[in-house]
Amino acid sequence: MRRARGGRLLLPLAALFLALLLLSGCAAEGEHEEGSPVAAEEPEAPMEDKEKAALYAAIGGFVGKAWNGSGLFPDPCGQTPIQGVSCDLFNGLWYPTVVSIGPVLDNSLQCAPDARFSPQLFDLRRLKSLTFYACFPAANPTAIPAASWDKLAGTLETLEFRSNPGLSGAIPASLGRLGSLQSLVLVDNNLTGAVPPELGGLAKLRRLVLSGNGLSGPVPATLGNDNTQLRRLDELLIMDMSKNSLTGSLPPSLGGLKGLLKMDLSNNRLDGRIPPELAGLESLTLLDLRNNSLTGGLPGFVLGMAALQDLLLSSNPLLGGTLMQRGWEKMASLATLDLSNVGLAGAIPESMAAMPRLRFLALDHNRLSGPVPAKLAALPSIGAMYLNGNNLTGALEFSPAFYQRMGTRFASWDNPGLCTAETAGGAPAGVAVCKDAQDPPRVGVRDRMDGGGRKPEASSSLPASSSSAGMVTVLWWSVLAQGMAMAL
Repeated sequence: MRRARGGRLLLPLAALFLALLLLSGCAAEGEHEEGSPVAAEEPEAPMEDKEKAALYAAIGGFVGKAWNGSGLFPDPCGQTPIQGVSCDLFNGLWYPTVVSIGPVLDNSLQCAPDARFSPQLFDLRRLKSLTFYACFPAANPTAIPAASWDKLAGTLETLEFRSNPGLSGAIPASLGRLGSLQSLVLVDNNLTGAVPPELGGLAKLRRLVLSGNGLSGPVPATLGNDNTQLRRLDELLIMDMSKNSLTGSLPPSLGGLKGLLKMDLSNNRLDGRIPPELAGLESLTLLDLRNNSLTGGLPGFVLGMAALQDLLLSSNPLLGGTLMQRGWEKMASLATLDLSNVGLAGAIPESMAAMPRLRFLALDHNRLSGPVPAKLAALPSIGAMYLNGNNLTGALEFSPAFYQRMGTRFASWDNPGLCTAETAGGAPAGVAVCKDAQDPPRVGVRDRMDGGGRKPEASSSLPASSSSAGMVTVLWWSVLAQGMAMAL
């Protein structure tokens, strides 16, 4: 009986204990709601007044004195963000890391007519990316500051100035001290002078784009890598210094850029031979050396560049040489081959038909001779082929379906000894039918002119778009030539 009575007492005691626990929990919640030391949310991270003032001053230098940054954006890394400015947390404090100015979006910050570089720009201690677009017009000539870049040496990874006709003067050599820089893009400005050799010391650089300026002098050998112990520019993927006035020959050290994917030095004044050391560019997909004065012929080592997709050497009239007769099948990735106006002589090799991905072939305006290999029409990916302006002879053995498919993207005129089989299904413009071309016509195709006094020709660098009037003129001259031959 005593044991049963004790069991009955334990149940009420347990229920009382549980009720006390619940009451204590509710009381604790009430204390938090009434303002206990434990806050419901963490307070927002602050931003140093000095960093905030530097940001306002730096932006104000570009957008104008009338810009009231502190009034419009009192919390630039929090509740009142600035378009084009991004921030990151470091040790519990906000710091601006990205500043982008220019008419990219409707609400983007835009530069004032008297924009300038503010000294406070270099006080942004955590700045990683600085970009400007259409900020300096020609009426506001401004130079890139030469000093203070070392303050950003440990943080700045991206520096891009695009489409600033008023951004003039030289590229400061001090940019070579930006040890963390990964992308240097100075495109379509008005920069002049030499390319600083100091840029070769940017060990982390992955993209170097200096196109569309007025830079002169040679390509610095320091931009290459001829000493593995120095480990210069080992990470460089893109080099583009096109559309300048660079002179001299290509430095052999460029062949040491083992990871390079794209090299564009087109539209300059470079001369000399293409250095054989470029064969070391095993990862290269684009080699663009158009519109220079290179010599020495087409280098045979290009056939060993298996990754190459675009080989563009057109408008180097002094290059000369011949097409390699064997080995083109090795270029399994090649999609664009532009060798127009480079002074090539000799025959077109049949092995060029073994490139499975070739879409664009331009051999026009050279001195090529002999027959056109019929297998070229069987290139599985071909979409444009230009053979005009050579000394090719014999009969074109392409099918009517090929001419119909290619349309104006095939050109073979201006080859006086070339003819085509008569066919009702289609024929190339400007090429005589073989049965009527036993005797050379007195009016050669090379001498034909259209109504505007120009030779009808297709451009290999741009999609062909010959006008219908030009085509009619070529055909009319063909009929006239045939009539003269019959009259004689």
